[in-house]
Amino acid sequence: MKKLVFLLPVFAATFVSAQQKDYAIRDVTFTQVHLSDNFWLPRIEINRTVTIPASFERCENTGRVKNFVMAAEKKGKFCTRYPFDDTDIYKTIEGASFTLATHPDKKLDRYVDSLIGIIKSAQESDGYLYTARTIDPLNVGGWVGKERWEKERELSHELYNAGHLYEAAAAHYLATKKRNLLDVALKNADLVCSVFGPGKRSVAPGHEIVEMGLVKLYRITGKQEYLNTAKFFIYARGQYRGYDPKSKDSWKNGSYWQDDKPVTQQSEAVGHAVRAGYLYSAVADVAALTGDDSLTMAIDRIWENVVTKKLYVQGSVGAIGDGERYGENYELPNSTAYNETCAAIANVYWNYRMFLLHGDSKYMDVLEKTLYNGLISGVGLDGKSFFYTNAMEIRNSFSHADIERERSGWFECSCCPTNVCRFVPAVPGYMYAQKGDQLYVNLFISSTADLSVNGRALQLTQQNNYPWEGKLSFTVNTAKPNAFSMLLRIPGWAMNTAVPSDLYRFDNNINEKPEIKVNGIAVAYDMQNGYAVVKREWKKNDVLELNLPMMVRKVLANDNVKNDMGKLAIQRGPIMYCAEWADNNGRTSNIIIPAKTDFSTQFREGKLNGIMQLTASVPVLWIRSNESVMTEVTPVTLIPYYSWANRGKGEMMLWFPAAVKNIEIMPK
Repeated sequence: MKKLVFLLPVFAATFVSAQQKDYAIRDVTFTQVHLSDNFWLPRIEINRTVTIPASFERCENTGRVKNFVMAAEKKGKFCTRYPFDDTDIYKTIEGASFTLATHPDKKLDRYVDSLIGIIKSAQESDGYLYTARTIDPLNVGGWVGKERWEKERELSHELYNAGHLYEAAAAHYLATKKRNLLDVALKNADLVCSVFGPGKRSVAPGHEIVEMGLVKLYRITGKQEYLNTAKFFIYARGQYRGYDPKSKDSWKNGSYWQDDKPVTQQSEAVGHAVRAGYLYSAVADVAALTGDDSLTMAIDRIWENVVTKKLYVQGSVGAIGDGERYGENYELPNSTAYNETCAAIANVYWNYRMFLLHGDSKYMDVLEKTLYNGLISGVGLDGKSFFYTNAMEIRNSFSHADIERERSGWFECSCCPTNVCRFVPAVPGYMYAQKGDQLYVNLFISSTADLSVNGRALQLTQQNNYPWEGKLSFTVNTAKPNAFSMLLRIPGWAMNTAVPSDLYRFDNNINEKPEIKVNGIAVAYDMQNGYAVVKREWKKNDVLELNLPMMVRKVLANDNVKNDMGKLAIQRGPIMYCAEWADNNGRTSNIIIPAKTDFSTQFREGKLNGIMQLTASVPVLWIRSNESVMTEVTPVTLIPYYSWANRGKGEMMLWFPAAVKNIEIMPK
């Protein structure tokens, strides 16, 4: 999550100014953007007031904090199940730090400092920090080797823990200017760099993220060794000789860890989807900072594979529950879809970095699809109930046993809730980016952004009711006229492109071209990589207007996606829709939506925290009292996919049959 350049530390200033290579496009950090909208601002506030406090409380109640206390005392018994449970504290501290950067809170600040004190006391003298070993080195459990790093490639997650420590430390330092957690992280990173590298120990980290974390520390300190080690870990992949390359078992051939071949030779997204997303994000970082084109070409190939063959229609990735992994090409089942929330977050991180590398709107199109659908579906509207996995359908009669039907407050492996904690506060940082005198507008959220273009300060105010309405307004506030280009992303869905590939398509094209006006007068614009380029000398109170066509669209899948043949999905703007039991007489698996169906839209302010609801009359299958089957035209209601499972447990459908072709008879 490349959001950590705000509040630039003094000792890093020389490094940044002298730095030769980086992303050609630079993000505008979330601290520069002040939201005023009704969609994201309430979510960020709920994350601040509910999600983060609940996460800290659960870290205490479940023994995650106690593990650090016992590690400091070097006695006791590791009291949670997984050796990576340390990261739940790190991730929550990261989220709390982002919150402190925009919403100072002395009580939260003191509490975070108290946790940092406990973490510091658990660190061993040489910088090693891993409570599962430090508490009792002789009794470490099956996931952890008898010696440090012994099982890092497989299960120990020692470097995974370190990576989340670095991410949290960078966020905390840049938000508060305090070094207490940063010093802990740097001490650990120095140890890692002394152990791993050319001529030293070599390992491909079993669960990637240490690479991203090391890049964060490099950006803060300018210490080249951190970047070198991140690159070393990337190039360590595909070098292990203990696997069986002929095996189809991802654990035996190394693909589960993205370790079956060198990264520069990879062309397909494989293995554990979260690990993969973190790896590809780190590869983008290292490619940008080192100019390694072979790495860029590798993730270009892998991204193409995901978007053309392995992406769900609502932006989720990682179809297969066995291994929480990517499936084969076009393997996108609905009844058993896994779609881990953490994988959606990782997918956003990766796609944003791809945009920073290439400046193409297609990456932001995928990011937006994931963000508004398969990611925020993972957290309940109450801010304290979650989905670990995100189902594509729930049928009362035969839903897969492993698919979650209702949200949970916590999980024994609670990586997803704490990942939500750290992700949500930084959403405003994905809205804008800059390259010279070009200002990219990527996401549409009512807000005011404090920017600098051509060395001059300006404010840009967005006003809209997105994602429910497509009328967008941008007001420029600049003391003196300023000539620059505003690059407005024209979403693919507004240009007849469901996704930037042939994996999904709309059933019919629209001819309405988005119109752009400046001060009420329509202006011509050029399209550049999916962006409408408006170049002019902007003056104080100039207003740019963009109107995106918000109509209900029907989505069809590529014929190779066998599970979706003869079916359609419903989209309006960036939002995917589903039917849920609570609106449809307790059932949704009996709904048929013919291709010619017309939907009505109505904004329901008091429903599910405010949604645009879709309604239509369509054929619905019913079984009569004499057990004969009939169809009856019935009013049905669709809600945004992200909002399902906030009213209890029951059926949900996202892909609908367009016609009756067969009926599956289920036993009572």
